[in-house]
Amino acid sequence: MTHWKDVSRRFRQNKLSVLGVIIMIFLVFVSIFGPYISPYNYSDQNIDFKSIPPRFPIRKLNEDTYFYLDPVMGAFIVTKDGRLLEKVTDVTENVQEKKRIYNISGTEVIFDFNEKPYQIKNSQGEEIKVYKKVLNKLHIFGTDDLGRDICVRIIYGARISMIVGVVSAISNLTIGVLYGAISGFVGGRTDMIMMRIREILSSIPRLLYVIILMLIFGSGVKTVAITIGLTSWLGMAKMVRGQVLSLKESEYVLAAKTVGANTWRIITKHLIPNTLGIVIIEAAMRIPNSIFTEASLSFVGLGVSAPQASWGTLANEALPSLMTYPYKLLFPSLAICLTVLSFNFVGDGLRDALDPRLRK
Repeated sequence: MTHWKDVSRRFRQNKLSVLGVIIMIFLVFVSIFGPYISPYNYSDQNIDFKSIPPRFPIRKLNEDTYFYLDPVMGAFIVTKDGRLLEKVTDVTENVQEKKRIYNISGTEVIFDFNEKPYQIKNSQGEEIKVYKKVLNKLHIFGTDDLGRDICVRIIYGARISMIVGVVSAISNLTIGVLYGAISGFVGGRTDMIMMRIREILSSIPRLLYVIILMLIFGSGVKTVAITIGLTSWLGMAKMVRGQVLSLKESEYVLAAKTVGANTWRIITKHLIPNTLGIVIIEAAMRIPNSIFTEASLSFVGLGVSAPQASWGTLANEALPSLMTYPYKLLFPSLAICLTVLSFNFVGDGLRDALDPRLRK
């Protein structure tokens, strides 16, 4: 059995790693094809159906009429299975009697504030109790405060996260690997200068990079991607340098020098392939960090701006109505957690599979 076949076998034996790969494939599939399947766009608004949760209680007015009353006393006519039909606009306030009266399909529904807990009654004074709870058939994750579909906005947020992950991987596997390998192999003054440059770049807060790039390019995916690309390779370069320092005195490197191989060939054909296992693990572990960085930047308003959808932006928009509509924060937070955990599971599995001490 070859080394890579053994790595593949041991990786498949790690159930969490396999689960991580499945989640990653699902996220990629959804981010690519999801917007074409969904009937909504990330910027489509329907103010009539704003802040509708993914699951809500309905009340039965008669055999053909059902309605939903939201926490801020908006009324909506729905079907028995949870499909939203229209918002009730015929509403009158009786301030003196502390009542709010809805005209639903020609029938009065009274929201009585005089009693605690508040009661909903028909015109005969009979209480209309909750009939059952149903799933939202139009918006499976609910809608935000502008009536936009949260599910499709999370899908578009997955696209941004995948872009950030790809940029991070490319930056680590090209700039980071080459920079660290050259620095470690050449050594001397070159190594000292290159490492001092790396330390200077790593000492600058990432937030400062974002602010400077926002002044040049404006806010958006481009700014975040460039920021990730400029900063994510710094740790990889240091790690690869350390590996190359321990490998450059090996016999096969000495043999390559003896037969006349130049520096570039030794680095690309001998040193980098022998650090590949550590490089793959490091790249897999740094991708979730980059995704979380993008979400945190968007959360504080320095990343993707409205109306574009990012998981961090969705979480930020959910904060003002957190106590009333917690589902708005639940779904983007769950997406961030699943993505970061899946990459971490894959990274842990690769680390264990590529460890020669565990080979049997």
